[in-house]
Amino acid sequence: MKTLDCPLNGRRNISEFACLGEVKACPAPDADTGAWAEYVFLERNPAGPVREWWMHLATNYVFVVERDTRTDEILATYPVGDPRLSMPIRADGGR
Repeated sequence: MKTLDCPLNGRRNISEFACLGEVKACPAPDADTGAWAEYVFLERNPAGPVREWWMHLATNYVFVVERDTRTDEILATYPVGDPRLSMPIRADGGR
């Protein structure tokens, strides 16, 4: 059984969670439609470490997961207000 460490609920079965997509910068409100279309519809889908929004379905708690897409290894999990969100992602999850 694959598990995920939720910052609010602790270690839970991965089936209790949903991935909401990659964390990415939102365009300025007055940005052109091309920038908004890219933000809404395009994903980078890189091979390697990514930062994603995840939600615990039972509580609707949203948090950040750093995951390596090549191995599906969870590198780190933390709440939305954590300072790591503003730092570049590390391949080793900060370890």
